[in-house]
Amino acid sequence: MRQVVLTRFGPPEVLQLREAPEPVPGSGEIRIAVRAIGVNFVDVLARIGVYPDAPKPPSVLGYEVAGIVDAVGDGVAAPRVGDRVLAFTRFGGYAARVVVPADVSSLVPARLSDAEAAAIPVSYLTAAIALKRQANLQPGETVLIHNAGGGTGIAAVQLAKRGGAIVLGTASPGKHAALRTLGVDHAIDYRTGDVAAEVRRLTGGRGADVILDPLSGRSWRQSYRLLAPLGRLILYGASQVVTGERRSWWRFITLLLEMPRFHPLALLNDNRSVHGLNLGRLWSEVPRLRPEMDALLADLAAGLLQPVVAQTFPLERAAEAHRYMQSRGNIGKVVLTIG
Repeated sequence: MRQVVLTRFGPPEVLQLREAPEPVPGSGEIRIAVRAIGVNFVDVLARIGVYPDAPKPPSVLGYEVAGIVDAVGDGVAAPRVGDRVLAFTRFGGYAARVVVPADVSSLVPARLSDAEAAAIPVSYLTAAIALKRQANLQPGETVLIHNAGGGTGIAAVQLAKRGGAIVLGTASPGKHAALRTLGVDHAIDYRTGDVAAEVRRLTGGRGADVILDPLSGRSWRQSYRLLAPLGRLILYGASQVVTGERRSWWRFITLLLEMPRFHPLALLNDNRSVHGLNLGRLWSEVPRLRPEMDALLADLAAGLLQPVVAQTFPLERAAEAHRYMQSRGNIGKVVLTIG
């Protein structure tokens, strides 16, 4: 079977198409004939060598897939061979066949394409955990979503609007019109505008009740200062670690030095809370998160949520997909496809 292998840390070209034996499902596992693969920024971090949880090269990246079950192991009653499913893979997803535990897969709503299905697991579950479990978002609250045009950003926008929130989203100006159609009430230019001043203006100086920040560094410090009383800050990524196509230790160290230190007494006196979220570290908890995933899939099946796919690339053009994602021009999810 075909798979894209991370041959070494470096620019997108280190991703090479190779042949490998087809995996065989064991007890409690299923094998998926993959049709689409979600590309996440964590894949970029792993490619350049700044994501400690990633396997060392040579390895196969990829956190989520959609496709058809073509084999099941012992003890698997569902899903069945022939079912369309989406699944978490926790690496190994850039391949024509993947084997995963049956309980990390879900049936795909019939109305969704394969590419749309592959855009769901990581982005929508991350957004749901952040807004519902961690932030306990309430109707009428104001949510600030950084990088609102990315896959997780758009999922968070849709979920926040479903929850009756007022949504502020940061993005480059070229994305503002599209984001307004997706539910952003106030789009903020993070490149040339003053994000802090704009948030304070839009909230009458009070600040945001909930902030989702995948950026890291000084952005986390600013986001904390922009919280309203009883505000909740959710940190779920570190995309600013990447500024080029190769690893920069200077950049990494600089961001570490810029990160805030959240002292317990400061949190107490400020009446604010800070939450960290790394879905990759919740692999063993995925079955416990089934209620969130089932609720998401019900809303997706009913058309109340809609994955946005920015662009698809054939599996063999994974390097181009990474370069496109790093250009930060996408509105929605980047997806690899297998014909």
